Amino acid sequence: MQVFVAGTGKLGSELLASLTSNQRQTILPWHSEPTSNERSIVIHAGSGRELQTISTFCSRTSSVLIELSTGSAIESVDVCFPVVLCPNTNILMLKFMHMLECSGSLFSGYDIQLTESHQASKKSVPGTAVAIANALSLSIDKIASVRDTAPQTGEFKIQEEHLGRHAFHQIRINDGSCQIAMESRVVGDAPYAHGVQQIVSAVIEQKLLNRVYSITEFIEKRWV
Repeated sequence: MQVFVAGTGKLGSELLASLTSNQRQTILPWHSEPTSNERSIVIHAGSGRELQTISTFCSRTSSVLIELSTGSAIESVDVCFPVVLCPNTNILMLKFMHMLECSGSLFSGYDIQLTESHQASKKSVPGTAVAIANALSLSIDKIASVRDTAPQTGEFKIQEEHLGRHAFHQIRINDGSCQIAMESRVVGDAPYAHGVQQIVSAVIEQKLLNRVYSITEFIEKRWV
């Protein structure tokens, strides 16, 4: 099956460099709408400029769109092809987030602090932190975002070689006499590409309906 990667930014370039073609999949860059009528997979890792063209192609060929962008316009429209929403592609992290979604309401009423740290170049919405906040019924404006390297290397112990690409999340839940701390850290590029490959493999194996899927549903069904 053809697998197109749409997006010329850092993530798109990393996926093109990391994903490999084999007997099941052929990895190709998305330049413009292909003339082929072959059912394919399109991984959208771009800003959204090409989303309409991609949607037209997927509609025409019954192809599957894997949407990696946070807050994509595709989330709020009716679709006639399968869409998989994956604002985060680190599967272990996604399973942790799913655990929070299932149990987060248990911590309602407690003092909750949520801190996220990413590389200074990250300007987009911290989608993972927003999802964690929603799971814990925490207002999004309560998320503490850190882009300063001093606390990153000091308090969070992010190694200098990973300052340019990392994702750190820390949750503290306090009732005054007891505190629970949960922490996740992702460094480098490999976890994202590996997760995308797992998602692509699941899409190839499953017969998806023409609707929007959350990656959480893939986790619940044990597809990844």
